[in-house]
Amino acid sequence: MERPHPHYDRLIAAARHAGPATVAVAHPCDRNALEGALDAAEMGLIKPILVGPTARIREAADAARLDISALPIIDTEHSHASAARAVQLIHEGQATALMKGSLHTDELMGAVVATATGLRTARRLSHCFIMDVPERAEPLIITDAAVNIVPTLADKVDIVQNAIDLAHVLRFDPVKVAILAAVETVSSKMPSTIDAAALCKMADRGQITGALLDGPLAMDNAIDPQAAAIKHLVSPVAGQANVLVAPDLEAGNMLAKSLTFMAGASAAGIVLGARVPVVLTSRADSVQARLASCAVAVLVAHSKLSGARILGS
Repeated sequence: MERPHPHYDRLIAAARHAGPATVAVAHPCDRNALEGALDAAEMGLIKPILVGPTARIREAADAARLDISALPIIDTEHSHASAARAVQLIHEGQATALMKGSLHTDELMGAVVATATGLRTARRLSHCFIMDVPERAEPLIITDAAVNIVPTLADKVDIVQNAIDLAHVLRFDPVKVAILAAVETVSSKMPSTIDAAALCKMADRGQITGALLDGPLAMDNAIDPQAAAIKHLVSPVAGQANVLVAPDLEAGNMLAKSLTFMAGASAAGIVLGARVPVVLTSRADSVQARLASCAVAVLVAHSKLSGARILGS
């Protein structure tokens, strides 16, 4: 039985209130991809445009006994063409978000970052998990666990700013960012601690804006007030962070999956830094996590159009 996730219920309600976003779904040629799009459409979150080989999409829908008759389909030859055409729909103004179907993540992201035809901005792309963790009073953002493998300090500036911007859309107040490492002291032997210290100083100088930053912080003293007190860490972030910045993809991915599979958390995911939000779903995602991912994308898409924060407190 799936655990209740009240933070996701709130996200989904806010996105429904904001109104559906038109989403280009790239290559939805299996049951999971089609169900994700249909569930979100039935909830009033999105208006999906299915982009892929028409025959394969209809075959998958028939095999799964899914009714897609009301959804528009744009025919393509193969997965690479599906990704390219989905991105083109953004340029044409026909969609305001992207959603991964049954193609490889690399294929979709390759189309997103293509030099001449992609959706890149001056900001580096990064991924955020929005975690609904049992007994936490608010959601928890973890970044980057899916895009940047070994980010440089310059990459981390954008990773942190993307997460802060998302936190504002989700109405975190205030946004408290912990730059994670294995320890809470700066060590020349641990580059992640030096990056953490540099990021905090960059925030002091206005190079990163919109949040309180502290780091390096170990995981325990980033989220547990008692652990922070034992280490005599006095800051508005230590022990109460709501955004966790991992030193690299492996650490972030293991952290997010540990919370999901060992602590009963649920993980909604989104890629930021492009012209539009990109939803990367996984076969292992629960229905509620898929809906929450779509809800976050809707809120981000609306915020890009209106310049306003969407989610009420």
